[in-house]
Amino acid sequence: MTSPASSTSSWFSAITRTASSANPAALSSSVMPPGGVASAPAPLSDGPVAAGGRGGGVVAAVASAGSSAGGRRRQLQGTLFKYGPKSAQVAFRTGDFNHQVIFIGGLTDGFLATDYLEPLSLALEVEKWSLVQPLLSSSYTGYGISSLEQDALELDQLISYLINKENSEGVILLGHSTGCQDIVHYMRTNFACSKAVSGVILQAPVSDREYRATLPETAEMIDLAAKMLSECRGMDLMPREANPDAPITAYRYHSLCAYMGDDDMFSSDLSEDQLRQRLGHMSTTQCQVIFSMGDEYVPEYVDKEALVDRICRALGGAEKVEIEWGNHALSNRMQEAVRAIVDFVKREGPKGWDDPWS
Repeated sequence: MTSPASSTSSWFSAITRTASSANPAALSSSVMPPGGVASAPAPLSDGPVAAGGRGGGVVAAVASAGSSAGGRRRQLQGTLFKYGPKSAQVAFRTGDFNHQVIFIGGLTDGFLATDYLEPLSLALEVEKWSLVQPLLSSSYTGYGISSLEQDALELDQLISYLINKENSEGVILLGHSTGCQDIVHYMRTNFACSKAVSGVILQAPVSDREYRATLPETAEMIDLAAKMLSECRGMDLMPREANPDAPITAYRYHSLCAYMGDDDMFSSDLSEDQLRQRLGHMSTTQCQVIFSMGDEYVPEYVDKEALVDRICRALGGAEKVEIEWGNHALSNRMQEAVRAIVDFVKREGPKGWDDPWS
């Protein structure tokens, strides 16, 4: 049942403002997410908001460097806004509605990280939902000097902004690749704004550890990272050969690559108990798992059907969507991806706030 907007924003805004003033450091974080397409965001401006826009943003277009299947440059019209004090803490919103789907990308991702985001934004507008693409401090090449905890702090700050400045009545979180780990970790924190999450979609929840294990340098570098951690040098940088694409700390390398590291949530060799320890808290949240059966980042020895079944069980009975022949980012199955996501959004949200006083 959905609560009226006037009553929900009153008590919930008070909670988030109180949390913000009581612990300002908790709301300013710096992290960086992984895996996407370089893009050219429109510049921020201190000038007036364009007509029809909400406070704090500028009407802008965000375009990727690549082209869509039709040969034209992918481009979205929307609003670019700051949700926190750090320079990286900006987000791009398409649609102007009180319910938002927040897309959280994987390693190296930023704006327009996957091809399905453009058609998804149009489909969501029909359902009167906005699509929000945030940059975290960990976006693009920042993931190596960040952590799941840092990403969770910034995600909470973004949702707090949407509630207090945009009159949000609830959000659904959509994670791609390592962004799925961000969502699982965020929902474990039980931050105040996590109560605004009415549903979660995990697209390509696969194991960074199992993929990295296929690279020749990984075993030696895990040993080095573990040694650095034992010497209290977890925030020191690893050698360049450990991660040629971006600087990475010993902590983050160990988190991504080591057995039972903080990022190790979806590996096929985890036991049922270990999967439940990592994912079981999600059982109170409506969840959909979209798994690409042709995912190029899942080693060939992994039984994908068995893995997705085990993940869904550990999540407490999540809805399973298997996309045959789909690749990691579903660039070859965009229509199926959009159909699955929109179907979940229509069924699962909005459901109103989870009143903490009850």
